[in-house]
Amino acid sequence: MTAAPIRVLVVDDDFRVAGIHAAFVERTEGFEVAGSSRTAAAALADVARLEPDLVLMDIYLPDGNGLDVVRTLLERPHPPHVIVITAARELAAVRQAMQLGALHYLVKPFGYEVLAEQLESYRRLRNRLDRLDETPGQADVDELFQLLRSAPAATTRPPKGTSAPTLSLVLDAVRAGDEPISASQVAERVGVSRVTAQRYLTYLERHGVLSLHLRYGTSGRPENRYRLKDD
Repeated sequence: MTAAPIRVLVVDDDFRVAGIHAAFVERTEGFEVAGSSRTAAAALADVARLEPDLVLMDIYLPDGNGLDVVRTLLERPHPPHVIVITAARELAAVRQAMQLGALHYLVKPFGYEVLAEQLESYRRLRNRLDRLDETPGQADVDELFQLLRSAPAATTRPPKGTSAPTLSLVLDAVRAGDEPISASQVAERVGVSRVTAQRYLTYLERHGVLSLHLRYGTSGRPENRYRLKDD
């Protein structure tokens, strides 16, 4: 029997960034997006309503701190697991996330493979937990903790100079059209150079968010066009 997908709540105040992370989740086999929250209050309400298995939690929220949300969630009888996803690089935030039991702490922006690796580690952990009895031995406990220590991702990090807001604007420009869009069109809509737009489009295509389509004209090389990938 096929296992039920792991349900994920995406919490981020920027709807475009949330859209990127949601696309990453949906692209990962065995996972589905249960919902998306923009504020701390909405995150708490959505967890109670949707009962997700995993929460991707931003720290900087308009009405509070995401780590305070995590602390409140721990008071629930069956709290969801949490992966912190944020631009916050302060050691104090990292330490607090660890103290609250976050499975991992990812600094934005990052590529699909970075998140996919952590999701896969979490999936393996859940599968192992489901097979254990209520009194695991020390070897079982050691294995559980080891499952969260996956090897560093052999992946291409976002290129130098890439920013999450611009990445979000580029994705938003692609999403807004019904037809595949070119780098020149994205550049005009976002307000960046064509070279910059092409760099972001290539990055999103390489990380599985966009699909590449070639449009052939009467002469010359085909034009690269992009659209959201259908998975």
